Amino acid sequence: MQIRDLPYADPGEPDTRSGPRFLLWLGRNQLGGQLKALGWGLLHFLGIAALPYTVGFAVQAVVDRSGTRLAAAGGVILLAGIAVAVGDTMLHRTAVTNWITAAARTQQLLARKTAVLGAALTRRVAAGEVVAVSTGDVEKIGWFVEALSRFAAAALTVVAVCVGLLVYQPSLGIVVAIGIPLLAVAVLPLLPRATRRADVQREKAGRATELASDTVAGLRVLRGIGGEELFLDRYRRASQEVRAAAVRSARMWAVISAIQVLLPGLLLVALVWHGVHLAQDGRITVGELVTVYSAVMLLNYPLRHFEEIAMAYSFSRPSAKRAARVLALERTESAQDAQDAVQKARGGAQEARDGAHEPQGGAQQARGGAHEVPSGDLLDPATGLLAPAGRLTAVVCGDPDVAGRLAERLGGHPAFEEAAELPSVRLGGVPLDEVPLDTARTAVLVQDKDPVLLSGTLRALLDVPSSGAVSARQALAAAQCSDVLDALLQGSVADDPMDARLTERGRSLSGGQRQRLALARSLVTDPEALVLDEPTSAVDSHTEARIADGLRELRAGRTTVVLSSSPLLLDRADRVVFLHDGEVAAVGEHRKLIVSEPRYRAVVTRETDDEVAAASATEAAVDERDGGPRKVNVPDIETGIDIDIEESA
Repeated sequence: MQIRDLPYADPGEPDTRSGPRFLLWLGRNQLGGQLKALGWGLLHFLGIAALPYTVGFAVQAVVDRSGTRLAAAGGVILLAGIAVAVGDTMLHRTAVTNWITAAARTQQLLARKTAVLGAALTRRVAAGEVVAVSTGDVEKIGWFVEALSRFAAAALTVVAVCVGLLVYQPSLGIVVAIGIPLLAVAVLPLLPRATRRADVQREKAGRATELASDTVAGLRVLRGIGGEELFLDRYRRASQEVRAAAVRSARMWAVISAIQVLLPGLLLVALVWHGVHLAQDGRITVGELVTVYSAVMLLNYPLRHFEEIAMAYSFSRPSAKRAARVLALERTESAQDAQDAVQKARGGAQEARDGAHEPQGGAQQARGGAHEVPSGDLLDPATGLLAPAGRLTAVVCGDPDVAGRLAERLGGHPAFEEAAELPSVRLGGVPLDEVPLDTARTAVLVQDKDPVLLSGTLRALLDVPSSGAVSARQALAAAQCSDVLDALLQGSVADDPMDARLTERGRSLSGGQRQRLALARSLVTDPEALVLDEPTSAVDSHTEARIADGLRELRAGRTTVVLSSSPLLLDRADRVVFLHDGEVAAVGEHRKLIVSEPRYRAVVTRETDDEVAAASATEAAVDERDGGPRKVNVPDIETGIDIDIEESA
């Protein structure tokens, strides 16, 4: 695999059982590149290892006054130098290629997992950890893959030199053969402590990154409440903890590096002392002593790669562990047996609840083709929620978290754990959990409470897969984005607001402006069914009323579900469904439900429990006095309540 061939057509299925297994999987998938790097590494290191023998041969030739042997030694030294240069160049090239391709493979895996999990990713893993994995951790994983081939070549070279010295000069070779392995394993007792300190440093760095990410994301809010200094102090403390942990880790690696310098020096001293005595006794020649000394001197270079691989592994192991933990996350699939049991138990209740209305749509057509998009009524057997095809249905839940989970389930393939025990939502009779994920996403688009705006031009933001029936201008008009376009145009040099650039996550815009742009993006896609979770929670009531009218007009004939408790949206819905304790409690029009259903009225008007109890007691007293229920004229909620105020952040 060459860098020019990136990205991978298929990065593969990683082994995520542990960090070391993930590193091993990466190594196996880059076996060709590793073998190339190993070959060039052997050429480089063996060229270096050959220099002492040729230098010793040349010294002995000078002592013996042999010009022929000196010339031959010079030629061999030249060849060894060429081998060192070529081997080093190609080793660096192939090793860096291995690093980049390993990092690219890991990033592709993370991107694929992020796309599959969607919004569920940050609910399971902290945002800072995701950032750390996709940036610094990927680099450290690539470093280990790069260093692996160099270490293998260095290890084979050390073995070859030790064996060669034993054959060349057994008296000194035995000292080297015993001393070199001891040098290689001398630092092993220190590695666990160094690894633990590196783990602590990585953990604290991840926390600091998470804190910085959260602080930047909420900077506008922090400025609004004067909380910048508080969070700045928190980040300072986290940063100092990272610095202290890094210093403690560096101290341990400094000790290991010192040992790697000290012990080879002691070995050289012992070797020279022993060699000089052997040369004085005439048991070895001067050339042989020079050869052995030079060989041991040059062995310090490949021995440094033992330290590098230990450091690379200690840093990459926790990084690989974090990457494996993210890559091991799976979407929660609904259990078919649980679906059948729940549907059978609730079948009768569902029929009674929905009357004679039967879901209609393209169930058979969807079943006939694996890639055909289902259409028709959107039905949730778990709650009894039914959104008829082509109509605007509003759903009211007292708990925002329940509403968020319901919205996720309506899109099919929910990722939260409790979804495994619930039956699949059906579109036109087709269980969405059983169709491919991309097909489900095409059929039902879910916009959650906190949609993300990517940086780039407004044109790029609205350039999303769509049916083509709704233009960007129509979507922006329906979402009431005229003031957003003016704001973007004022801060841009472009003449067309569509070419104006958005900052990261749209932070230069207010909360209401970001929300309306996200709504426009959803409207452009024109899906078969559109699910909106609190799409106007950050806009003022006048704008919200116009958005409700625009949404109803633009989505005419298309299935739309809005989860909201806003009276303005509820009043314009064709059908309002009120959920209580996870099941449908009432279905009807907003103006009728506000009178007939006290629990619905309490949610929509934000009544407290005491107010609900007082109202119920008053109604009971009036009924008892008058001998029967009395009709109450409830003022129009649309004009009587104005509680949604556009936020500035």
